[in-house]
Amino acid sequence: MTSSLLEALRAGLGAQHVLAGAAAAGYLTDQHGRLHGRALAVARPADTAQVALVVRLCRAHRVPVVPQGGNTGLMGGATPDASGRAVLLSLGRLNRLRAIDTDNDTITVEAGCVLASVQQAARDAGRLFPLSLGSEGSCTIGGNLSTNAGGTQVLRYGNTRELTLGLEVVTAEGAVWDGLRGLRKDNTGYALRDLYIGSEGTLGIITAATLRLYPLPATQQTALLAFPCIGNAVAFLSHARAGFGAALTAFELISDTALGLIARHVPEQPIPLPDLDHPWYALLELSDGEGEEHARARFEAVVGSAFEDGLVTDAVITESLAQSQALWRLRDEALGEAQRRDGRNVKHDVSVPISRIPAFVRGTAAALEARFPGVRPVVFGHLGDGNLHYNVSHAPHQSAAAVFAVEDEIHEVVHDSAHAHGGSISAEHGIGQLKRDALPRYKSAVEMDLLRRLKQAFDPLGLLNPGKVLREAGQAPQA
Repeated sequence: MTSSLLEALRAGLGAQHVLAGAAAAGYLTDQHGRLHGRALAVARPADTAQVALVVRLCRAHRVPVVPQGGNTGLMGGATPDASGRAVLLSLGRLNRLRAIDTDNDTITVEAGCVLASVQQAARDAGRLFPLSLGSEGSCTIGGNLSTNAGGTQVLRYGNTRELTLGLEVVTAEGAVWDGLRGLRKDNTGYALRDLYIGSEGTLGIITAATLRLYPLPATQQTALLAFPCIGNAVAFLSHARAGFGAALTAFELISDTALGLIARHVPEQPIPLPDLDHPWYALLELSDGEGEEHARARFEAVVGSAFEDGLVTDAVITESLAQSQALWRLRDEALGEAQRRDGRNVKHDVSVPISRIPAFVRGTAAALEARFPGVRPVVFGHLGDGNLHYNVSHAPHQSAAAVFAVEDEIHEVVHDSAHAHGGSISAEHGIGQLKRDALPRYKSAVEMDLLRRLKQAFDPLGLLNPGKVLREAGQAPQA
């Protein structure tokens, strides 16, 4: 049976696009090298018709299919299990720009398109595609859709779901649903698009999408602000929203610990503040349609009044594109590199109501210190939409192994705290396999039953990305 499936895949895709052995190895490990899977083969279809063919062949042989885009996910959603019974379906060859409509402000692209390429195609057409992530040079649109990715501009433009008007999807039966409609209003039944987005390839395989575009801003102004406490940062966010309105496109919170790691481990990246003794910082961006002078005047007025009210204790406002890019490198590149050089840490992607963030941060830090003395929370994230990356690093005198020895307990403390404050254990990274077994702890029995019924309805044989998001029947908990 296995040999006949492989023969059929080679006949349909070409033998060079059905990989095994050493040729397949690079697809079978997650980006952090923590998860290692096995696969019957790696299939690399060239278009939607070939994706559908792969799914039909695997269905006929009762072989699972694990979709994969840029393999930049953080929850193991694109890594197969160790059984070796699945076909890994790489969507990297589906990388065509199908259409761009500047009158309708839409772009239609295939799932394997790299995010940065989509951004550039929009800019070339005089438009903005606002989804922006640290991994945008390698992550793909299909992966962004599968986890409903967020990023730094959710405050103004929303998550990937809000940026998507239509989808093309291969169903579990190998049929193709053409839902590539560039419509802002379409109230003709259940919102299938919204069910597939964020489902991590467990309900269907997204092969293309029609995405929203926006006018390019005339100018973008960036500032790095310092605050005496996290409560002031939250209060300033309300102040900035009132002063900037929809022009406020990003508001990124960075703790003193996080910024200190950059100063210590990435000295080649300058931090343009004379004093780094403040406990909290924020990087904010204003996208203005009326030009640089207008944007700077607005910035100075809003930040100036915040100084007068005691909300802000220090600030630097960029005066050039180069300075703005340097500030964003602090957040997008230097922070990740600083954590890597400091030693791996236990990562979390949580969201809580913005008003509850100060209480969440204080309470979680106290609970961690009580159970694991000396550990260091490394907190940063998208304050504007309540999404924090609450990472936990080892004490200075310990190795990274010290926190990973109690990783599950640390996860429980952070996730319990987020849940207690009305939050979520996954804001933008998805569930995958790493948070799968924690999900029932934070969702009601009714909600879990609804999720399982959706899975059963869309994928009755359980062949699409099995063991991700929901545990398979009879499957043991994640070790």
